[in-house]
Amino acid sequence: MSVGPWQIAIIALVVLLLFGATRLADIGKGLGEGIRNFKKGISEDPDDEAGSSQARAGDPKQLKESEASASEASAENEAPSTKET
Repeated sequence: MSVGPWQIAIIALVVLLLFGATRLADIGKGLGEGIRNFKKGISEDPDDEAGSSQARAGDPKQLKESEASASEASAENEAPSTKET
C-alpha cells in the first residue's frame, strides 16, 4: 500500500485542524532550533572544550591576573566610605 498525494493532503488538513496554524508554526520553529543546536553540537571539536577548561583551571599566572583585575574593578565600583570616629 503506497501513500499518494491525496492521502498526504488529507493528513496535513487533519493535523492543521487539530493543532492550529500558530501552534504548528511554534512546533516547526522549535524543531528547527533543535536540529540546528544538534548539528552545532556534533560539529564542535572536543579539543576546543578541553583547552578552554585548562585555561580556566590550570594557569596560576592567569588566575592571579584575573583576580587582580576583579579586585581593581570592585574597588572602583565601591562608593567612598565615610569613617565615623
